[in-house]
Amino acid sequence: MPDRPPANFIADSPGLDFLNSIATPLDQPIDWLDSGASLVAWLAQAELVPTPALNALTKEAMPGDLDKVAEQARSLREWFRGFVRRHMGRPLTPKAIRELSPLNTLLEVDEMFSRISVQQDHFGLQTTRRWRSPESLLLPIGEAMAKCVCDEDFADIRACEGHRCTLIFADRTRRRGRRWCSMAMCGNRAKQAAHRHRIKAER
Repeated sequence: MPDRPPANFIADSPGLDFLNSIATPLDQPIDWLDSGASLVAWLAQAELVPTPALNALTKEAMPGDLDKVAEQARSLREWFRGFVRRHMGRPLTPKAIRELSPLNTLLEVDEMFSRISVQQDHFGLQTTRRWRSPESLLLPIGEAMAKCVCDEDFADIRACEGHRCTLIFADRTRRRGRRWCSMAMCGNRAKQAAHRHRIKAER
């Protein structure tokens, strides 16, 4: 896995952060899911899979297994990108359920269960899942996408206005006026470009 900057987690929604696992922070696109090792690293950064499960699945996987799962994850990502881009900017309607069969098919194989555990000084109900195969790494991604569909107001999902930026986010600002993936990246670039334009116009 080549050296690369950390993945972007600026979307305020894990399901949208999954879409942002491919981006162009500078000049060249970076795909943080371009291999099995990259997928494992991204899942660790996203905190979607417990570290012991990641370590166990990595150790037990046969050669090529994780790469195949990464390929599936990339296909899932691009399917979900199409769904989000078709519907973002306006409320999601019940008719969209017809498009969600690939996601529901993934969710149907999940093996989640609850158990009682001690949490600090009291009992609590803890939900976890069985990690039976490398393909199970797709399940928390599916859950994140499903929560995005069910919990986000699609009217507040935006694409960054930065030149060549592909990042998507949920606008949580009070006036729903967020324009950039982050002020440190595209926001600053836009300010600098506007400043250069003003200087040029004054001359």
